[in-house]
Amino acid sequence: MTGTTSVGSSRSDAVRNRRLLLDAAAEAFAECGVEVSIGEIAQRAGVGKGTVFRHFSSKEELLAAIMLGMLNELVDTGTALLTADDPGLALREFMTAGVEIFVRDRAFCEVIGRPSLQHAQVRDAIDRLCDVAEGLTARARRQGIVRPDITGTDVVLILGGIQHTAAPLLIAEPQAWRRYLELILDGVTTGTGRRLPYPPPSRLPLIDPDPDPGR
Repeated sequence: MTGTTSVGSSRSDAVRNRRLLLDAAAEAFAECGVEVSIGEIAQRAGVGKGTVFRHFSSKEELLAAIMLGMLNELVDTGTALLTADDPGLALREFMTAGVEIFVRDRAFCEVIGRPSLQHAQVRDAIDRLCDVAEGLTARARRQGIVRPDITGTDVVLILGGIQHTAAPLLIAEPQAWRRYLELILDGVTTGTGRRLPYPPPSRLPLIDPDPDPGR
């Protein structure tokens, strides 16, 4: 009986430590970006560095876990909006939620091009995000609310672009991103009658973290 209790306690401790690590890492990456050290994360979580590596083999694995949580949050938001009565408002709410996630977490856009993006679960979550975004965009297209050549993948890419545009202002003016979101929404919904000059991407590409052509 004592052995069973000990095993159960160890598992409970492991689950608790993993949650502490994920919470501490999410906070540290959001505040400091991807260069924050494993030691800093361990200190915030109140555990030793060895505990970090028992749960995550590298910082990239930890980053992947954090990215996965954020992506799943946005996928869940978009999925819930797929049945909203107003397709235009649903797309607006999805884009607003997406930029809010990107803005609050400095590390999210910094990891683009890093090996963590190539993580299988993260790649799958990105594909699901694009599928949900396409579902929302297609509803708005059918209603004539957005221009006919806008796709869900366009929308996902635009979310990061808004964050990058507002980034220099966010410390002094944390809501400045809303200005650029509205500018983008005007461009997405304006019926100019002109087609965009380049076709949309079929999906978000895998970005090579080592672009050296001589490899």
